[in-house]
Amino acid sequence: MAKADFYETLGVAKGADQAALKSAYRKLAMKFHPDKNPGDDAAERRFKEIGEAYETLKDPQKRAAYDRFGHAAFENGGMGGGGFGAAGGAGFADIFEDIFGEMMGGRQRRSGGRERGSDLRYNMEVSLEEAYAGKTAQIRVPTSVACEECGSTGAKKGSAPSQCPTCSGSGRVRAAQGFFSIERTCPQCQGRGEIITDPCPNCSGAGRLNEERSLSVNIPAGIEDGTRIRLAGEGEAGARGGTPGDLYIFLSVRPHEFFQRDGSDLYCSVPVSMTTAALGGSFEVASLDGTQTRVKVPEGTQNGRQFRLRGKGMSILRQPGHGDLYIQISVETPQKLTKRQRELLEEFEGLSSKENSPETSGFFSRMKDFFESLGE
Repeated sequence: MAKADFYETLGVAKGADQAALKSAYRKLAMKFHPDKNPGDDAAERRFKEIGEAYETLKDPQKRAAYDRFGHAAFENGGMGGGGFGAAGGAGFADIFEDIFGEMMGGRQRRSGGRERGSDLRYNMEVSLEEAYAGKTAQIRVPTSVACEECGSTGAKKGSAPSQCPTCSGSGRVRAAQGFFSIERTCPQCQGRGEIITDPCPNCSGAGRLNEERSLSVNIPAGIEDGTRIRLAGEGEAGARGGTPGDLYIFLSVRPHEFFQRDGSDLYCSVPVSMTTAALGGSFEVASLDGTQTRVKVPEGTQNGRQFRLRGKGMSILRQPGHGDLYIQISVETPQKLTKRQRELLEEFEGLSSKENSPETSGFFSRMKDFFESLGE
């Protein structure tokens, strides 16, 4: 039976570049790999065909010969076989490790059984006052710690782990698949390269124990919502003497009763009476530094007017100085008027002129002109 065209086998165009070839090969190799299709002879044949096609087309010289002469270029002593022979063996091994290394455990555990501990996450909520001033917080974190009884080896005191007889300490074993071999994680030692015949009774051979640890965390002044703090080496202990992971503190700042934050600036809405806004006055406002500042309200202050208090805002992270505090006036309309209050307001309304409410009179004057222009 005639061999299928290598380009058709990989499902790519004849002019495909190396990136397209490799991408097509990776997808098909993953799909038809024998480990994913146990006992399926058709899938195994397809897997070999895919490998042969890619081994040929990825080599510029072989590809040029194939493009010119087809399969005949590698027959009758031509360019050398298109399978996984000595010439292409190393290249295929590199590609195979690149594709299946992570799926089969790769070479990450070839370090005497030591594994890095997992990173941990701790969510902490702080008040705006604490974010302003900074603080040192004590937290308790459930984690894994090294077993002191066995020195984190996992073996009973007085004994030691021994070399895995299945993989001879490499953590990997080779299995024949047709006329090439596949390297897998050792099933006996799970890639550690060593086994424990006499496990530590304290940690059951794990080399670490579950425990709650107390840690001191420094929260710097000026931190913002969503800030992340990394504590190196404070995560989960590594297995059998491996490097510990890290602890990440994720900070969130609680909403404040009076202040809204925008970067290093603070905003505060302050209600004032209608008479204070009209006649003028003053009030005191507190800031996060613990002081109070008197704010003067000029006569005729309008709703929404802002007053800026320099240096009364938030601390700036790892920098000197502070942001500003903005006071926004909210004029409060009188409610539940007494009869006498209503009479006085009506009397005031009768005595008012356009000069007393220039914005109101100006608006309605412009609105009147607008409607008249529509009529025209």
